[in-house]
Amino acid sequence: MDETPGTDETAQYSSRRQYLIIGSVVASTFFVGFGGGVIFPILPNLGDVLGISPFLVGFILSANRFSRLLASAPAGGLVDRVGTRTPFIAGLLVQSVGTFGYVVAMVAPLPEAWFLLARIVWGLGSALVFATAYTIAADVSEADSRGTSMGLIRGGSIFGFPTGLVLGGVVSELAGIPAAFLVATAFSLLASVMAALTVPETHVTDTREAVAPWNVDTSVTTIIVGLVNFAVLFAYIGALFATLVQFLSVHGIGVLGFDAQGSSGIFMAVTVLAAATFMFAGGYASDRTNSRVPTLLVFLLVSFVGFVLLAGASSAATLTVACLFIGAGQGGTSGPLMALLADLTPDERMGRASGTTNVLGDVGGGLGPLLSVPLVDTLGFSPVYAACAIMPLVAGGILLVGIYRETGALLPATREQSVASESLDD
Repeated sequence: MDETPGTDETAQYSSRRQYLIIGSVVASTFFVGFGGGVIFPILPNLGDVLGISPFLVGFILSANRFSRLLASAPAGGLVDRVGTRTPFIAGLLVQSVGTFGYVVAMVAPLPEAWFLLARIVWGLGSALVFATAYTIAADVSEADSRGTSMGLIRGGSIFGFPTGLVLGGVVSELAGIPAAFLVATAFSLLASVMAALTVPETHVTDTREAVAPWNVDTSVTTIIVGLVNFAVLFAYIGALFATLVQFLSVHGIGVLGFDAQGSSGIFMAVTVLAAATFMFAGGYASDRTNSRVPTLLVFLLVSFVGFVLLAGASSAATLTVACLFIGAGQGGTSGPLMALLADLTPDERMGRASGTTNVLGDVGGGLGPLLSVPLVDTLGFSPVYAACAIMPLVAGGILLVGIYRETGALLPATREQSVASESLDD
């Protein structure tokens, strides 16, 4: 269904139409998210099955993040040049190809090379999907629903990941590893077909031909939002996820009879589910209040409390509470943060703004493990987690200073932000 919203630069959609489009994007990102999650309970064991070294396994697992880091900014420029529909469907198809690459790797010579290539390809598709998904949400939603839409889209993808974790473990146990990868590929293709049938073109501007795919958005608003994204993901993925197994092993903490490795998966699932839930809740709250900034500050404070609790955690109970706070803090900032970006960004720059923001978030998520793991060995867990607790507070300060510079108010009204953005288009 290849349709355009009209000839106006800003499309007008009925509430029902908005929800149908957002729902289609959420469903597509949810199903393709299986491919991201299904590999995690399987690939670490392939080290023994296929003779892949632990270092190479880790490199393969992180390869998609490196390729997405390089591709996110060009993906955003491409969206502003050609629109959202074609890149979104193409990104889903590319992720499907990447997922099928896992199947090929199981039967081809040099399986490690095929797994590495599949992860790189999957990351390229992911860059296209995220740049377009956020832009679609910005295009079809108004100020009073934008935060909810952003939270739903990000939450749908996040929920797909743990579903993939379960799918990968269960299907591989019952039918074998190739069968699990084939099921994940089938769901990825289903997402592509669903998007092709239901997602229209939403990004219609008069400046397409002037946008080069390699252009990035360096406006103050985009840099502010990107830095907040950097800080949150640095602490969340870079510190918590990268050091949790070591933390459990050193402190002798486990749940349900599992050792450190098994228990870490459970605690990670707690944080992921909390994040996905509060992505929607945070976005909805920011839509119901007069300004998005208070909601963002509240959830940055929640993240701060979570890392303070983590620094002093000594039991499974206290660690669970800390993970819930950290997940809620990370998730609760996501919807309002991207909605704020859309409020303050002209329509014709939203693709590039989303891509640049994703780049800074991936830098934070990638740089975190490089620093946190050796620092934990040198300083211990508590000082590193305490330092991570400071990062959301610093991000809150950057947010307030930057927003005041852009709008002249510490707590600018949401509707006023949208009007200011629209005036920049004229």
